[in-house]
This record gives sequence, structure tokens and C-alpha cells, in this order.
Amino acid sequence: MTGTSRIVVVGGGLAAATAVTELRERGFAGSVTVVGVESRAPYERPPLSKGVLTGDEEPDTALVHPAEWYAEHDVELLLGEPATAIDRAARTVEVGDRQLGYDALLLATGATPRRLPAADDSGAPVLYLRTMEDSLALRATLAGGARTLVVGAGWIGLEVASAARRAGADVVMVDPAEAPLARSLGARAGAFFADLHRGHGVDLRLGTGVEGFRGGRDGAVVTLGDGTRVEADLVVVGIGVRPEVGLAQQAGLDTDDGILVDGALRTADLRVWAAGDVASHDHPMLGRLRVEHWDTAIQQGRHVARGMLGDVTPYAVQPYFFTDQYDWGMEYVGHCRPDDDVVVRGRPDSGLVLVWTRAGRVVAGMQVNDWDATDVLRRLVGAPAPAGLDDPDVPLAELGAAARS
Repeated sequence: MTGTSRIVVVGGGLAAATAVTELRERGFAGSVTVVGVESRAPYERPPLSKGVLTGDEEPDTALVHPAEWYAEHDVELLLGEPATAIDRAARTVEVGDRQLGYDALLLATGATPRRLPAADDSGAPVLYLRTMEDSLALRATLAGGARTLVVGAGWIGLEVASAARRAGADVVMVDPAEAPLARSLGARAGAFFADLHRGHGVDLRLGTGVEGFRGGRDGAVVTLGDGTRVEADLVVVGIGVRPEVGLAQQAGLDTDDGILVDGALRTADLRVWAAGDVASHDHPMLGRLRVEHWDTAIQQGRHVARGMLGDVTPYAVQPYFFTDQYDWGMEYVGHCRPDDDVVVRGRPDSGLVLVWTRAGRVVAGMQVNDWDATDVLRRLVGAPAPAGLDDPDVPLAELGAAARS
């Protein structure tokens, strides 16, 4: 973008930190200011439900950069105070009593957990997992072997359940869907995760929701939709997130389950960009989507930085996600819908691969403990579904080679 000397980034997470890193590495010498609601310097969020939660890592290991990196690279960090308004005509962002001028603005405002009012109002000990403080509080509670009720069988809920069982806690997980992850991967794929968690002692209550909470500081009694009651020392709620679009809406930008951006991650105001959890973008292979994963925050932050410096190109990186639960290590590429067709190859104990297709094309793939499969799945995503995909006698590598030949 010609004439760019002042860049403001709203959001203190991974997409923000990656963007400013790319700007400096590419020689941008103008002013860079990062505005973050949290008081901590930008950090990565996967450890919150993985290494930090299990105690294998400490908070500083999650930092994108040591705190001093920002001063050393002339990046101004304004932490612990939110941006409250954008004036697009004047090209300013309001933070406290300051008006920050910009030539280019990145909105990387992330997302916040969906709340469960019945739990919040019950007086019971309820935790949501989004910040480092949340993770540390949950880790301390689990270390005491707290009886834990996890509401929601999505990615966060499953990782919390895995960490809780590792800590020796009794775990009940409740979700109205018929299988874990059913709303993202579909019921057939979710059944593998149900078997995994049951096999490690999680009491899964599927097909029923939460009807009522009663509790105090010492615990909760939770009534489920099927009439049963669960006693717990701690309730962890993981029922998804809402993109933080309030600032964008105040600025008059288009939003719809995220900030709407084009294929290059620009809003209708070409001086304003969005990246990370909050960005709803047009993907050339997968259509419009909003992705809440670590790798997307990194890749989109870099992409926006390059665009701000004049290299405006379509964002075409495939979404990527990883998770570790018990003795399973998993990687997922692409983006599926729960009603997509899924092909299952192999078994979890010897290497499992799932491939999702839609209208004759591969849209996503996941491997479980089959580390050679990820690169092949990347080649398959976006390509026509190859003949023999559902034939276990045809090697996956052969299918990947055919997909890009």
C-alpha cells in the first residue's frame, strides 16, 4: 500500500504479533502500534489447552517473543486497555485518551467464549478457557483431582477432558450432539473420539444438554436434560466462541459471523484488514470461512503484513490444526462441514486417516498417529476425489501423487 508510514494493529494475540514481525523483517521502518486488551505480551493459545494446562510448559514458553523484543524493534505495545472506536474518515483509533493515526489498520480482535448464563448465575465454580489466566486457574484446580464436568464436546472440551484425566480427575462430559465434534467433523468421525475418551475413563453424556445448575463455592449439582444429576467440584464450559466484531461494527464495516474480508483479507475499506479468529474470508478452494486455529492466525498475520507493504494477493493457505489427546496425535488440513461425505482408512491403533469430500472434491483430511499422511492430505485438499480413495489397498501416497499430476 503506497504512502503507508503508520500501522496500527488492534488485538494482542498471535495474528497481531506475527503481522508486526513480518513488517519489521521485511524492512518496514514506519511506526507500528499494537493495542491489546490483555496485560500480557502476545502469546500463542494452543498451550492453554495443551502444555500449560497439563503442567508440561510454563506461561513464558507460550510468548511469541520475549517482552523486550517489541521495544528492540520499535513496536509500541499498548496492553491492558481496549480500542474503543475507529474513525475511518480521520483514520484514527481511540485508545483511552489517545487518538492513534493510521495509514493501514489490522483488526485481529479474536473471539471470546460463548457464555452459559445458567452456569454463570448459579454461584458454582465455572471456568471458560481463553486466556493464560484461565489456563493457570484450571491447572491449579485439576491438580487437586477436582471432579470435573465439561460442558461441550468440541476441540477445547476434549483437550480439557484429556488433561483432567491425566491429572487424575473424574470427568463427566455432556453435549447435546450424538458424538463429540459432530457439529464440525460429523458423527462418524466423532465416534472415534467418543471411543477414545470412554477408553480413558471419561463419562460421556451425549444427546442431552444442561437444564439447571445449583451450587456454591464448594461445587455444583447439575441437572441434565435426561433428568440425571451430576455432582462436580468444577464446571468447565467449552461451547464455542463468538468473533469479536463490536469494534468493526462501530466503524461501519460489514460483519456476518466475523469481519467480512475479501480474498486478500481486506475489508470494503481497503486501508482496513482483518486476520485470525475474527476474519471471515473468501478462500479460493473452500469458499467463505472463518477459521479459529493457530496456524491460520500465523499465516494470515503474515499475509496481511505483506499486503500492507504492497504485495496484495489472494490468501490461499489451507487451514491446519493439530491436537494431542492421550496417546493420540492428530493433524487436520482443509475445512469440512458435518454433512460432508467422509472416507475412513485404517484404524487408530495402527494409523487412521479420514478424508472428507463434497461434490466430488476433497475438502479436508485428518490423520491420527500416521505422520507421513499430512503432506499427502495437503495435496489432496482442493483436488477431485481420486478413484480408489475408499480402497484400503491403494496407498494414500499413490492417491496424493495422482491428485496433483
